[in-house]
Amino acid sequence: MNITKIRVTFIVNPISGTGSKSALPSLVEQTLDKERFETCIVTTEYRGHAAEIAKAEAEKKTDIVVAVGGDGTVNEVARSLVHTETALAIVPCGSGNGLARHLCLPMDMKKAISIINECRIEQFDFGIINDLPFFCTCGMGFDAFISLKFAEAGKRGPITYVENVLKEGLKYKPETYEVSDDTGSHRHKAFLIACANASQYGNNAYIAPGATMKDGQMDVIIMEPFNALDAPQIAADLFMKTLTNNSKIKTFRTNKLHIHRKEPGAIHFDGDPIMTGTDIDVSIEHLGLRIVTNPEATEDIAQPNPVLNAFSDFFNNINNVREDIEKRGHRIQVINKLMLRRLSKL
Repeated sequence: MNITKIRVTFIVNPISGTGSKSALPSLVEQTLDKERFETCIVTTEYRGHAAEIAKAEAEKKTDIVVAVGGDGTVNEVARSLVHTETALAIVPCGSGNGLARHLCLPMDMKKAISIINECRIEQFDFGIINDLPFFCTCGMGFDAFISLKFAEAGKRGPITYVENVLKEGLKYKPETYEVSDDTGSHRHKAFLIACANASQYGNNAYIAPGATMKDGQMDVIIMEPFNALDAPQIAADLFMKTLTNNSKIKTFRTNKLHIHRKEPGAIHFDGDPIMTGTDIDVSIEHLGLRIVTNPEATEDIAQPNPVLNAFSDFFNNINNVREDIEKRGHRIQVINKLMLRRLSKL
């Protein structure tokens, strides 16, 4: 009796993240049930190649396509699978792994592969910003500016990201945006505007702690201008899932948004920056993507994060230096030196 096997194609980005993926073929061989699954492994060769491979696999009606890489690889694969019967699976190997962390997928390669054995598939929302699909977050302002800096950096990983934030954050000039949704139009002077389909940027930095990928809406986060002494609290809130309690943060939910700004500039989609014009449209496609999920996942699962520990340590000590910072009048330098000293000890 012939049994139709579940066809699974792994798309591997060899340069994403900081770790080697050379063990993947042997782990697939050891971990997946050979009686149920028929596997294929393809390595990308250039930017955009993952999207091309995934599109071809969807056209062939492959059951599951696995993105092996970071958020950029996940975005490329996922955008070729939306509104198809082919499901996305993720083996997170990037520097941030925002979607994988939101879905509570293991950061361990073998454990992530083993979840495919369960073949639990659910449907999720995804977003579109100016015709570009995103699955975690998109935005403009400071986070798009930092995405540009991060893309230009020679190093990857959370430490590089935080260093860029510290060096550039308090020099960045907020912009004025006209934000329109079904309730009307409002003007905001903002440090950044983020639209979140999922809860975090990656590395357990929760820009929208309450976001869910099944409600047909995005969480819109408007961060108002702040000074040097506000920055540690905002940073701590970002990693402790309490950002929406901060007085500098305004949030609302909608399924469609139009934003107008005075000058063209950068936006990002899942951390990938691109330059665009003065008008930006963001919307949510409800339940348009099938994803292989972790059957044991709960919202309480937390991944170890050295950056979170650094920020927590930093924030616990910031009150001790606050008065000294105010008296000396060089707030940015003291804050940055203290934060970078703690990061160097990780």
